[in-house]
Amino acid sequence: MNTDKIYAEHIANEYAPKDTTKVKQLKKLDNKAKLPSTIFAYTFGIISALVLGVGMCLAMKVIGSSVATMVVGIIVGVLGIAGCAVNYFIYKKMREHGKAKYGSDIMQLAKEISEEE
Repeated sequence: MNTDKIYAEHIANEYAPKDTTKVKQLKKLDNKAKLPSTIFAYTFGIISALVLGVGMCLAMKVIGSSVATMVVGIIVGVLGIAGCAVNYFIYKKMREHGKAKYGSDIMQLAKEISEEE
């Protein structure tokens, strides 16, 4: 067995121009439709949870020790809770918008793929 030949072919395949198949194009379009909403949901959820945590620390007087910081902590905590509560609904709206934006292209490409087989 000639391992040098196999290795050379492997290296050559890495540099050869890749042809994109329709299935890969379909996956890319699906990713384009869904990825922005997913990234937003994770980012906004993490930020909201951190705001809630800061509010809890202020309200329980872990940070600061006056009544004013406790009141500010309650307000900040409620804002964090509100952010966590609306996150899913914003995510759903963004997901629907992405599907509406790329839906026709995805459906057309999926139809082409299913007709080929």
